Amino acid sequence: MSFRGKLWVLILSGVIAGYAVIGGLPAVGSLLTANAQQTVNDPNAQLKIVESVLDHIQNDYVDIPDMEKVRVGALRGLTSGLDPYSSYLTPEQAAEYTAGKADKTGIGAEFASVSGYLYVLSVAKGGPADKAGIKNGDVIEYIGSKASRDVQLYDAVHLTEGEPGSTVALRVLRSGEKPQTIKVTRGDAKPQAPESKLETGKTGVVKVFSLDKGQAERVREAVNSVIKQGAQKIVLDLRAVAGGSLEEGVKVANLFIGSGALATEVGKDNKITKTYSADPSQLIFEGKAALVTNINTAGAAEAIVAAFADHKRGAIVGERTFGAGSDQKFFPLSAGGGLLLTVAKWASPTGVPFFGEDRNSIGIKPSIEVKRGDTQDPDEVDTLLDKTAPQDPTQQAAPTPTPTPKPVVREDIQLKKAIEVLNSAA
Repeated sequence: MSFRGKLWVLILSGVIAGYAVIGGLPAVGSLLTANAQQTVNDPNAQLKIVESVLDHIQNDYVDIPDMEKVRVGALRGLTSGLDPYSSYLTPEQAAEYTAGKADKTGIGAEFASVSGYLYVLSVAKGGPADKAGIKNGDVIEYIGSKASRDVQLYDAVHLTEGEPGSTVALRVLRSGEKPQTIKVTRGDAKPQAPESKLETGKTGVVKVFSLDKGQAERVREAVNSVIKQGAQKIVLDLRAVAGGSLEEGVKVANLFIGSGALATEVGKDNKITKTYSADPSQLIFEGKAALVTNINTAGAAEAIVAAFADHKRGAIVGERTFGAGSDQKFFPLSAGGGLLLTVAKWASPTGVPFFGEDRNSIGIKPSIEVKRGDTQDPDEVDTLLDKTAPQDPTQQAAPTPTPTPKPVVREDIQLKKAIEVLNSAA
């Protein structure tokens, strides 16, 4: 078979694999205008474009291409046009994914992709990233010598992982500060238990840090604790709570809402594929309640926010949530690799997903907006990048330790407002 024929088979196999798994390109076409949809969703039109590219590769490329790299690039391109959480996995990555990664650990942070860069959604209190000085809202420009914008989110996150006790250098961009390289020692970060206290006006405050497995029960204990102290109103603080499971978020919402749907999952064509309903026996507090959110409230925590909003359970004070939460399914491929594809989105009880493409419309807006301004908003990342000159970390000298700034006592205006709202409610 000729070189062109081999290359065509490799590229076409990648495209066909993509079509076979995702059913063509409707997921991409649905993001475009109605007029463009017909062309985008026409397989013949797409294959003509591929053939044109192949012609240029054969006739105009300066060297003989590495066909394996071309095929991998084609498959990565298929998923990169979908969403940050869908990825093509190489055979090595697929084997690691299916076998688990018990020998690797992270740095105690939840990540997302913003403007193509690795964005820190939340940092586990007391974890490796927190101890090293990584903050919520940081933009990770480089992971070691690899630019985060040059790899998929899946790859970027896994570059932060490694052997326990090993270190990873992260070049951090932060608004109002010079770029800095922070070395983080990898290690386990145990989810912190919720904190609770009783404020004036018999208002209990429960601060949640995680919605990982088992955390809903710990939230239940914290809520019961303030109730026993005499709380008649409760503020649930969900700021910087990202990650976790939808089931845990539903269980926490159920502590305050005893009937009806609490969350849904939405599949293809925006059809609700699963509904999570309240269990009346799990309701423990029927008094006045409010939530506090910020831009780093994401995923399972957004299920709680959406349930409160749909059921009109109480005020949501703070900032618009991040907009995340989806399910991925692994599809093995005959070549040994695999595809991680988003097959469902987490959504409100009425079926409105938290996650989407447009940063101006995703997430959940608060009923009472109070901006604190001490966390870097994803919408400001592009502006931050424009002000930062690109720099190859391989050319950097050993990083100079960043002086520890003096702690600034800042009034928590978001929590204060939530308490005021409850105390002033009739």
